[in-house]
Amino acid sequence: MKTVVLHDYFETPDGGGRLSCDLAAGLGADLAYGFLSPGHPFFKGPEAVPEASRIDLGVRCDTPGLRQLRLALAFLRRSSFVSNYETAIYSGSYAPLAVRNPALHNILYCHTPPRFLYDQREHFLSLIAPWQRPLLLALTGWLKSRYEAAVTAMNTVLANSGNVQRRIRSFLGHLVDSAPQVLNAEIVYPPCHTGRYAWLGQDGYYLSLARLDALKRVEMVVEAFARMPDKRLVVASTGPELAKIQLRARGLNTISIIGPVGETRLRELLGRCVATVYVPVDEDFGLTPVESMAAGKPVIGVAEGGLLETVLHGETGTLLPPAFGVQDLIQAVRDMTPGRARAMREPCRTRAQLFDITRFLERMTDVAGR
Repeated sequence: MKTVVLHDYFETPDGGGRLSCDLAAGLGADLAYGFLSPGHPFFKGPEAVPEASRIDLGVRCDTPGLRQLRLALAFLRRSSFVSNYETAIYSGSYAPLAVRNPALHNILYCHTPPRFLYDQREHFLSLIAPWQRPLLLALTGWLKSRYEAAVTAMNTVLANSGNVQRRIRSFLGHLVDSAPQVLNAEIVYPPCHTGRYAWLGQDGYYLSLARLDALKRVEMVVEAFARMPDKRLVVASTGPELAKIQLRARGLNTISIIGPVGETRLRELLGRCVATVYVPVDEDFGLTPVESMAAGKPVIGVAEGGLLETVLHGETGTLLPPAFGVQDLIQAVRDMTPGRARAMREPCRTRAQLFDITRFLERMTDVAGR
């Protein structure tokens, strides 16, 4: 069966990109994308999708708005190759537009309906200059109609979590007359290579791996540790709030902002921390908690979004209420002592096995073969 996986683009080591690479490699499929940043970690090593199996549309653009338009147009107009495949699996916000050149079996693996088109539109508008907002509104209106047409053309819709399944029904439920697959979206959880992670000890620090943007609430995490001079925090990520977070951590030798790291270093950091801290707003799924548990490390998280489906409160971590404050976070860190974290080691490992790569590939092989 000839299969192609299409993903928006590969710029940073994000969860959707990792899943697309795992899926292409696991199914022996080709991989198509809008652009690929040089030296991207997902394309290094013997397990990476070989260059001969990649289709690069080459539309990299760093200008907000123009990037989205160029990606959408590339998948709309330069994707005739899709019709050469028996099965096409689409991942992202722009890649699904390529379904206008359909394969025999078209599968949408939905990480989330694009939230900048739906419930978070106002948030994204607030991030740009006022004079740019009418242009972005026009672009999002144009893109929304094409995204919904693409969903309608899919044979199968998959959701990466129950949380996203509910969003699909909420945001796209009006399409049900022409696209009953919207209400029948199956849940297939993203994969974790659990065998690559191990408990390596406890070096006394807590770890944050979330992207540095407002919706990940890393600023609150840093604020909490700034008020705990006896606790250490390592932040291994980057994002638009980097400068603000660096400013708050300046002069504090207990908070280290080390930026994004490679896979080997990431697994070492996870293996040696006391626990991870991951408190995003309504996360789609969130692979970081699963990777943390695979290393035997509990998660200090929040009781909303995908974390409700991965972290077991009191068994594999602590889930704060959605409206938590900095003081609540401080108390959760203090309660997650090294001894309590060690007691959660085996339950964490057991829980992570539910999301292992082998289960994911079995489910996707079954869906692709229907």
